[in-house]
Amino acid sequence: MIPVSGKELDEEVLALHRKHKGKLEIRPKVPLKTKLDLSRAYTPGVAEVCRAIAKDRNLAYKYTLKANTIAIVTDGSAVLGLGNIGGYAAIPVMEGKAILFKEFAGIDAFPICFESYETDFVDQVKNIAPVFGGINLEDIAAPKCFEVEDALQDIGIPVMHDDQHGTAVVVLAALINACEVTGRMFEDLRIVICGAGAAGFAISRLLKCIGYDPNVCTMVSEITVCDTKGIIHRGREGLYRNKYKFILADETNRTGRAGTLVDALEGADVFIGVSGPGVLTEEMIRRMDKDPIIFAMANPVPEIMPEQAWHAGAAVVGTGRSDYPNQINNVLAFPGIFRGALDACASRINDEMKIAAAHAIAAAVPEPKKDHIMPNILDKEVTRRVAAAVKDAAVRSGCGREV
Repeated sequence: MIPVSGKELDEEVLALHRKHKGKLEIRPKVPLKTKLDLSRAYTPGVAEVCRAIAKDRNLAYKYTLKANTIAIVTDGSAVLGLGNIGGYAAIPVMEGKAILFKEFAGIDAFPICFESYETDFVDQVKNIAPVFGGINLEDIAAPKCFEVEDALQDIGIPVMHDDQHGTAVVVLAALINACEVTGRMFEDLRIVICGAGAAGFAISRLLKCIGYDPNVCTMVSEITVCDTKGIIHRGREGLYRNKYKFILADETNRTGRAGTLVDALEGADVFIGVSGPGVLTEEMIRRMDKDPIIFAMANPVPEIMPEQAWHAGAAVVGTGRSDYPNQINNVLAFPGIFRGALDACASRINDEMKIAAAHAIAAAVPEPKKDHIMPNILDKEVTRRVAAAVKDAAVRSGCGREV
């Protein structure tokens, strides 16, 4: 029997990593058996390739690994649920992300783990960009993650903070199908988001189409965001200390509702949890609209266990876990998004590409049911669908380029 948790699994995981000394390696694509092989792959022949790229740097996409390589960049400040554990301790997670890129999208990805934030962190990331076709920002604490991503948008390659946008994309896909199951209209949804970090911020902006092209984005009716202090609203004391919560206060909660999570959930259609374990109760769900949609995505322990949510009357329940139906996981999004961006030689990942990814994921489940609104995260056909949709969106929106 395969252990799913506890000491036995911990010991097996440590043994696996110890045996292989990590999960990632680099292998050559060309032979190195003769002097001729060496002269072609290295000196003197490689100088001709260098001269060509020096004249036209875009030729790096044709002649080097750049066209299929992603940097997974972190400072180790928000790793999983472990918090600020630093760059060294972040390596195993980034290695894991790298093998997901390879397994699902055929992308060569490599961990770039900084030990701590320096004042020139953005410049450091910019300076490693030449060798990569894209940068996946990972496990960087809010609010710094927002600032870093914003500062890197014009460096000529796609840069995406997956904890923000990957999560928002899969949530949008899940909501599209959950609406079909419950008979709701997407634009009528009243949503409560529990958690105002990177994921909560990005989800709220995508679902309200803030910063998105209204021609490609459909806006829900209302969103209320809660953090550990309760509902975020304009009049809340001390809100000015966090720029991004101040933005959330300005962009959501149009009625100016104040109070706790309990108050926010009164009559709501949807709960989206990106916070911590056990914050949602059955009684809170009973205060929501009939047949509510519950996405309890805290990992490994969700805001409420699915059995409790069903018992309280939830119509559709999704979590981040693989041992329950409706797993809402970023692996459905980020490999295909970056695969499509690389295939299009895109200069960035724009609104159209993210929304195209969400609709491609949703469409991978042609007949959604309450226990099947999301495709299997191990289905590589989903990655191919997402990549094709993202590449097409990049080309149509003018973000792709011929190299």
